[in-house]
Amino acid sequence: MVLLDTCALLWLAAGGESLSVAAREAIADPDARLFVSAITAFELGVKHRRGALKLPLAPLAWYERALDFHEIQEIPIDGRVAAGSTELPRLHADPCDRIIVATAQRDGLTILTPDPLIRSYPKTHSLW
Repeated sequence: MVLLDTCALLWLAAGGESLSVAAREAIADPDARLFVSAITAFELGVKHRRGALKLPLAPLAWYERALDFHEIQEIPIDGRVAAGSTELPRLHADPCDRIIVATAQRDGLTILTPDPLIRSYPKTHSLW
């Protein structure tokens, strides 16, 4: 079970060429179940609004289409994840990434990410 970080979702939706070989193999595994945290929708919207991310559709429409097309399930943010993200070691300052880490830890997921800070969290499985 794989949790895509925001850039992994963006790269997958763009055709996957920017994903690592290991990431593409994990996604292509017929037994793979793909997930994203709901915080990814927030992060996409914020980056789009700031002008740091160009999307061909409004962020919510793009997000929903990407999840549907790639059969990705969204994991909501609950109190356990929100509070857990505040208790993580201060390795990463980005609260969105900390929520992704807390989600993966809670649900026993492997995070698909190129981010070395996310990959450095203890008790967290990651792949790139």
